[in-house]
Amino acid sequence: MNKLISIEAAADLIHDGMTVMCGGFLGVGTPEKIIDALIQKNVKDITLICNDTAFPDKGTGKLVVNHQLKKAIVSHIGTNPETGKQMMEQELIVELVPQGSLAERIRCGGVGLGAVLTRTGIGTDIQKDKPVLHIDGTEYLLETALHADVAIIFASVCDEKGNLIYDGATRNFNPLMAMAADIVIVEAERIVPVGTLNHNEIVTPHIVVDYIVKGA
Repeated sequence: MNKLISIEAAADLIHDGMTVMCGGFLGVGTPEKIIDALIQKNVKDITLICNDTAFPDKGTGKLVVNHQLKKAIVSHIGTNPETGKQMMEQELIVELVPQGSLAERIRCGGVGLGAVLTRTGIGTDIQKDKPVLHIDGTEYLLETALHADVAIIFASVCDEKGNLIYDGATRNFNPLMAMAADIVIVEAERIVPVGTLNHNEIVTPHIVVDYIVKGA
């Protein structure tokens, strides 16, 4: 199967109202070309699962500025004033999740677990309306798994089969999200023939990657 598709075809896989996971940390390791294509297509009412909403002119922040999000499930929004503005004006639902809990909830969605138990958030606003379990005299929050219709991720190098390598901090949430969505689209900085990659350096295996687009 040839997984390589155009950026326009990738955008056509994402529709209004979908839940979309997007890799990246403040725009590092974010599939910028796919995001630009979604802006061009003007997909609306997206539920975005991402570490953050980046900056107004970078990464997922551009989707916020263009009013394409219905909800954002993120660990922080402080670098994008537009996110806070839309939240305060009740134009955008923002679910703030501690970063480690966010990563674990995504991981649970990828490996078939329903939830994770954590001490993080006990006694804070994070605890509101969430189940609390008592185990051996200790309280734990039950944080449910996260799953998406589509994950758009970034890889530094990808072979034609979809095996992925990440360079440094670009790795961040990308490998977790590749396991937690029905459709996985990778934007690859460089695409190489099968057999070129050192198998010891492959982080995300081709079996979870559905489509590949050429990045910068």
